[in-house]
Amino acid sequence: MEWIADTSAGAWLRERLDDAHATMHGVVPHGFPAYARVFHPAIVRSLPDRPVPTPAEWESMPEAEQQRLREQFVDEPATWAETAAAFGTTMHPFAQWRRIVRTPDDEDWRTRISPDGREFSAPVEGELGAGMLSAIATHLLAHTSTPDAGFAAVWEGYGGLLGFFGEAPSRAFLTFTDDPNHQAMLNRSTHDPFNNVFRKPTWQDGILSREISEGPRLALPDRGHVLFSAPPRTFADPGWVLQVPWRDRPAEEHGFPPAALSPSLLWPEDRSWVMVSEIDFDSTIVAGPDALIHEICADDRLEAMQIPEGTDLTWDADQVNR
Repeated sequence: MEWIADTSAGAWLRERLDDAHATMHGVVPHGFPAYARVFHPAIVRSLPDRPVPTPAEWESMPEAEQQRLREQFVDEPATWAETAAAFGTTMHPFAQWRRIVRTPDDEDWRTRISPDGREFSAPVEGELGAGMLSAIATHLLAHTSTPDAGFAAVWEGYGGLLGFFGEAPSRAFLTFTDDPNHQAMLNRSTHDPFNNVFRKPTWQDGILSREISEGPRLALPDRGHVLFSAPPRTFADPGWVLQVPWRDRPAEEHGFPPAALSPSLLWPEDRSWVMVSEIDFDSTIVAGPDALIHEICADDRLEAMQIPEGTDLTWDADQVNR
């Protein structure tokens, strides 16, 4: 798996996209037999003996009580169907999260408390968990003649991915020690890069090398991506995170577990399908042959529904849950 400076391998995508984002085809290519919408999971928080406090209740609560409740929180994945059942709404292929959780226009849709007292947090946008991508990839492999040759593109805008010239890094890792003098030094080293107004711009390293950071991008409407050769077979392995060039090694050096962004775009060399995890979508779209789409929608590990070409996935597209 290697970085590709020649981005012409992705030119066919640009030819099949709309310049406008009136439908999903601002980011998802036209011209495939079928399409599946794979819904990213939400998170549901509950307490054993009472409803989760509202923000107003939380603010008026004594600190000791807040701490007691924090220790009892149970966070679990939740499907969109489970969420709709909790809020008394309808799950369907064109559902939009803010409508599913009955959000008034002037309120925040990201975190909502259901009538039964549980707190639902919105799905992550633009990102698939490692296991979820692996599950999808097991189906993708069976529907391409080139499972060992393909391409992956990662959106260039993720913080920390690319290096750049600047006065401070795009992120900082906090390190703690029992030695107060050493801790004071660490605090200064973390604080100063972000606050020294006399600091001159220097190269700030990212996850990817300077050569890649300054290299060409796969340019699609309103989006730039870093392009890699990527055998689709790689992603069927749940440990694919350890094999990709954009693995977050700087975070690992600071004690974090291995992690990597899921591809924003993934397709095989024969172009028999394409997977799109658009940064502003809370679901991933797979375009390909009918049999592939049917298999994905039937997989119990995934929450997926078939959608037609031309589907509108904008935030106000849910006509059922008005």
